[in-house]
Amino acid sequence: MEFRIISLPPFRASTSGVDKNFDFSSTGVLGKFDLYFSAIEPSDRDRFMPRDFLYYDEEQQGMIWIWALSEDMDDGGNEVIDFDGGYYLTYAYKDGDEDSNGKLYTEALKYIENSEVMELDIRPNHYAMGHIITPAEIIKAQGWAQMETFIPIRLKNK
Repeated sequence: MEFRIISLPPFRASTSGVDKNFDFSSTGVLGKFDLYFSAIEPSDRDRFMPRDFLYYDEEQQGMIWIWALSEDMDDGGNEVIDFDGGYYLTYAYKDGDEDSNGKLYTEALKYIENSEVMELDIRPNHYAMGHIITPAEIIKAQGWAQMETFIPIRLKNK
């Protein structure tokens, strides 16, 4: 078990909106959003952190994709939201390997549950998220990508 605990700052984000059809095709909600943010060429100062996160919104029962905006980025006419940020426990696995993801997710939840200092922090607009961490050139060369999962946590009240 190799988990990291990180902090994401609050940020403004362009959002795909809710997609209850999970449609990543070029005409689907998520596919169109992918085309929008994939065309953005971040400045050098904005390349160091993940900018896109995909998550399932439990209240709205659909997938949402967000793109962290900097002050000079176009929102593409998409709705803009304020993302709270916070602490996240993360792990990585081969994208598409849902068996490994399921096992790691279960281990992560157990790790959090047994922790004396942290607990889950799932609430509206604050869910477990995923992000492809492999650069596009590497994905093309090796034929696969790594996905990183972010599980929201907070310090326990003492």
